[in-house]
Order: sequence, then structure tokens, then C-alpha cells
Amino acid sequence: MEEALGFFRTYEIWIYLILGLIGIIYLRKFSLAWQELRGAAFGLERESAQGRLNQAASILIFILALMLSEFILVSFILPNSPNLTTALPTATLNLLATPTTTLEATPNGSANENNANPTSATTTTPEELTNNGCVPGQVEISAPQDGSQITGIIDVVGSANIPNFGFYKLEMRQPGEQSWLTILAGNEIKQGSILGSWNTSLINAGDYQLRLVLVDNAGQALPPCVVQVHVTTSVETPQP
Repeated sequence: MEEALGFFRTYEIWIYLILGLIGIIYLRKFSLAWQELRGAAFGLERESAQGRLNQAASILIFILALMLSEFILVSFILPNSPNLTTALPTATLNLLATPTTTLEATPNGSANENNANPTSATTTTPEELTNNGCVPGQVEISAPQDGSQITGIIDVVGSANIPNFGFYKLEMRQPGEQSWLTILAGNEIKQGSILGSWNTSLINAGDYQLRLVLVDNAGQALPPCVVQVHVTTSVETPQP
């Protein structure tokens, strides 16, 4: 079902073009049949012209109904289907932050000399920051849990509930990769419920990072909540 809905969204322009071309053809047939009906002098000619007129009119109505259905599907139904892998046109949070050095202040207001020494400064890498955005009840992935093994189609459970909520999205990548791939999105607040389904049979087995990104209604992305999982094939047996 999701593949069929995705088809109508991906080829929306082509569907309109094809239906529009067919509509122009039958609009011309309708016009010719109408002119023939008005100029027909005999009953047989009028009956034939009327049949072609009715046929062209029926097909035109059918084409208009298809166009209307496509418009409703793409404009209203698909945006409310969080299980679809919808890539939303919003800014994503850059996790590749530059490592920083923290200086601790002494009671007299001067910086601690030991911490000021570059050799003893503490640096934080992007990988160590991955879980900082997890906030229970607000930005949280409760299932699958960090370090778990998964296979097939799984339900991603968690919370997406922040002030001025805009939307959320789930993204994945393999450790070491720079870019994230959006696998699903939603625009409804979630509280300890299913965020969406993830079909892991479409990717290769191995370690993956799964993150939940929340964006408020001003377009600002919050620090994401990230868990690491291991995807197995159908042959492998996931360990608890």
C-alpha cells in the first residue's frame, strides 16, 4: 500500500500530464460530436452523434475525477501518513560540531592553569554527543533500545512532544558515514507510542545509528536522540 501511495506522489506531474493529454483528445471529440449533433438532419445521424457525445462526456468526467483524486491524495492524505518515507524540506541539525575546550574558573575569577593547558584540555567528539538530545517523554526512542539487534519490519516507539511542536523525523546511517537518510516523518505529537515502522529488510545487515530529530514550528531542529542497533538478516537470529 505504501509503495502504491509513493508511486502517486513520485509521478504526480506525469500523471497530470498524461491525464491532461487524454482530456484534450476527448475534449476535441466532444466538440466534434456536438457540432455534428447540431448539424444532423436525420434521426440516425443524430443518434450516432449523440452516442459519441455521451461517450466523450463520460470519459472527460472520469478524467476529471482521476485528477481530483490525485490532488486529494497528494495534498491531504500523503502528508498525514507518517509511515511513508517523506523527506521534508527543512534544515537538519549538523552533528559534526567542532571539538571545544572548556576552561574552569577559579574562585579568584582567573582560568585554571591546568585546564588552560592544551595537553590537558578535554575535547568532545561528535560520537560522544549523539545521545545528549534524548529527553524522556519529549525526545526519546524507547524501542528499539540502544545496542539491540533487529530484523524485518519493526515499530519504532518513543516520544516526540516538545513546546511549539512542528514535526519529527527518523533518520539512519551506518557508523562513520557523514550523511543521514530520512526513513519516515510525522507531524503529530507522540507520547510513548509508535513513531512509525522501519523496514530493515531493505538494507544490508550491520551496525546502524537511528536518530529522532524534532523540529519546532519555527523550523529550528533540537539536538537529536540517537540509538545504535544491529540489523540482522532473516537467516540470523536476533539476540535479546
